[in-house]
Amino acid sequence: MKKSLLKKYARLIIRVGANVQKGQSVVINCSADQHDFCTLVVEECYRAGARYVNAVFSDDRIMRLKYRKETLKTLSQVLPFEEAKMKWMSEELPVRIRLVSEDPDGMKGVNPAKVQKMGFNRFKVLKQYSDAMESKHQWTIAAVPSGAWAKKVFPGMRTSMAVERLWQAILETVYITDKSDPVEVWAKVNADFKHRCDELNKNKFEYLTYKSSNGTDFRVWLTPRSKWCGGGETDLKGHFFNPNLPTVEVFTTPLKGKAEGKLVSTKPLSYGGQLIENFSFVFKDGKVVSCEAEKGQNVLEEMVKTDEGSCMIGEVALVPQNSPISNQGILYYETLFDENASCHVALGRGYNDCIEGYETMTNDELKALGVNDSMIHVDFMVGAPDLEIIGRTVDGKDIQIFKNGNFAI
Repeated sequence: MKKSLLKKYARLIIRVGANVQKGQSVVINCSADQHDFCTLVVEECYRAGARYVNAVFSDDRIMRLKYRKETLKTLSQVLPFEEAKMKWMSEELPVRIRLVSEDPDGMKGVNPAKVQKMGFNRFKVLKQYSDAMESKHQWTIAAVPSGAWAKKVFPGMRTSMAVERLWQAILETVYITDKSDPVEVWAKVNADFKHRCDELNKNKFEYLTYKSSNGTDFRVWLTPRSKWCGGGETDLKGHFFNPNLPTVEVFTTPLKGKAEGKLVSTKPLSYGGQLIENFSFVFKDGKVVSCEAEKGQNVLEEMVKTDEGSCMIGEVALVPQNSPISNQGILYYETLFDENASCHVALGRGYNDCIEGYETMTNDELKALGVNDSMIHVDFMVGAPDLEIIGRTVDGKDIQIFKNGNFAI
């Protein structure tokens, strides 16, 4: 891939995604084999005036060995330096950037129950610091192709060709070309998102009903103070940033414990480095009461029993079938992209900033309003060519939001 395009991408991540400001600290999480692109991102951080930049590298192969060779007790330990770092982050509030490039099958063969228990044990210690950072700092997620990921997406190509093809597809989703100025393009993208969200928020929906011929027949309630969000958002310090590059979705936080019916997933889910395929959930009284998967059943079962909130809905998101990423016709095996090619729902933690007036509320007050809390937030895709979504307003009107997989509003 041309260096000039990669530099544009790095600039987009820093100027539009994270929107790094002069004097801020930045923490970047990246796979070890992506050090070249990470260097461009670090350089752009300093150009934006960053005071301090820390790049943290990881490797799927090493993590797989850890999960397989270390005991659950050892994996669950939060060492003093790890807790000290999280405490520093909760006080410093650095800009956080994640560059994803993981192998979708990278954790194949690892015991999912062990990974889930490890995560839960560590989260009990670290959650206080995550909560302290909620809505108070800028963050963004962007993607960089690895050889293993590219070969999964384009299995018939040589690795080098597959990586180049995946680079082309990724840059296309974020509007980067030789002639474009992606920063200007994203200003228009964010304006379009605001218009869409304003139109949805006018209606004050009480609940949404989903139906499609694949078996989806589902209803989910919203809180009286739920609001639709999309594109960029503003943290409590007034910094505007784009959490996901790319993004097509508009989304909101539903009411905890109020969901009924069946949701059938329409795309595979890569969770914890393991693939789940052809799966569905049945909800009763707001909770998953059963789940089925042709592949990854045990992973799915462990996921929904991670903690008290992991079996409940934390997000509903609207994405038309006729959207740029969907029209690419590529299955990315990476939620950052696949969730932007299809309507989706998330199990686990809800978004505080999708509640009107969240700025003046405590976490406990937001939970009392019905925002779900969990250590996980896992998106799965439910969009279908014949998906219909009807919204019932608080004054009893039915409004068609989606028809034949696309917006009708």
